[in-house]
Amino acid sequence: MTASTAPIASAGGEPPTGEGPHRRIRRAAGVDPLAGLRTPEDPPWDVYLTGTVFLDIVFTGLDSAPVRGTESWARGMGSSPGGVANMATALARLGLRTSLAAAFGDDHYGEYCWDALEQGEGIDLSTSRTVPGWHSPVTVSMAYEGERTMVSHGHEPPPEEPAPACPPPARAAVAALAPGRTDPWIAQAASRGTRVFADVGWDDTGAWDLAGLADLAHCEAFLPNAQEAMRYTGTDNPRAAAHALTDHVPLAVVTLGADGAYAVDGRTGETAEVPAIAVEALDPTGAGDVFVAGFVTGTLAGWPLADRLAFAGLTAALSVQEFGGSLSAPGWSEIAAWWRKVQSVEGQDPEALRRYAFLDGRVPPEETSAWPLRRAVPTIGFRRSA
Repeated sequence: MTASTAPIASAGGEPPTGEGPHRRIRRAAGVDPLAGLRTPEDPPWDVYLTGTVFLDIVFTGLDSAPVRGTESWARGMGSSPGGVANMATALARLGLRTSLAAAFGDDHYGEYCWDALEQGEGIDLSTSRTVPGWHSPVTVSMAYEGERTMVSHGHEPPPEEPAPACPPPARAAVAALAPGRTDPWIAQAASRGTRVFADVGWDDTGAWDLAGLADLAHCEAFLPNAQEAMRYTGTDNPRAAAHALTDHVPLAVVTLGADGAYAVDGRTGETAEVPAIAVEALDPTGAGDVFVAGFVTGTLAGWPLADRLAFAGLTAALSVQEFGGSLSAPGWSEIAAWWRKVQSVEGQDPEALRRYAFLDGRVPPEETSAWPLRRAVPTIGFRRSA
């Protein structure tokens, strides 16, 4: 069975500024996508993940890439936790109980990132630690013409692994695979019934050998982009690549950039394809992480494959309209606001609107109480007034 749909036009609105020490929006409180599925026997966490937390500093509004020997001025700037914090925040903002194991520097950057994740987003950091004398890794990202260029700095992680020998019980885990590397926690988690969702980065070795991704054997789903999928499978078509990947993992999801995403469930033969939502991107940092978080949320909630794909694409589209990777992730009130607004736009394709009708009854009502949601700001550490 194949599901697909036509593109949908995004609703317009006031452009985000990302500026000012109190740049915040509000989201609905108490939205739990798994509310109807929870039992007393459930594990304490919905999702577990581990990795490196960066401090991200993002410059936007550049007219072009920086030119050697010149000075460029950016019209916008934002700072936020980055790295694995992008995924953790996106999951938490969609209502999933999220546990993160990571090392944090004992500098101001590390303190800021810890507070933003634990206090600001409600992410469990009981398996994380602060490392004396280790400074936080930093990434500077420059966004222009819909693309980005990044410069990062950081020392080797501390010798002690931030992930515990046996990860905490969780419904799901998100793993970043790397060629030639195995992470024992992935097999441990899978053996205890945790559903592992994996993404992957660019293979700098040029081998593109699926045998080098040994932990893929423990994963339920694999979510590469089109270029990665085609290189790993030796195909010249991302849809063919998705089908080929199901020989190695039950569920393959291939992101197609501006063309949306395509998924194949090798267990049932079901396929789904959903086009991207056209938006004006302010900063694409972290959009891939938000996509994965949206897909994990829909999967744990038991939604149909096409709905999961559409929801993942929607959350990613909303995220690129704000600064930063982690604090750009949407909450449920933003998703609800988009759904209400887009239905009021004249000339929408009825079939495209029906593609998102699954949001009815799942998004919070407009009058639901809310609390502030942090956004990336130009600087950190403003002095508190007396």
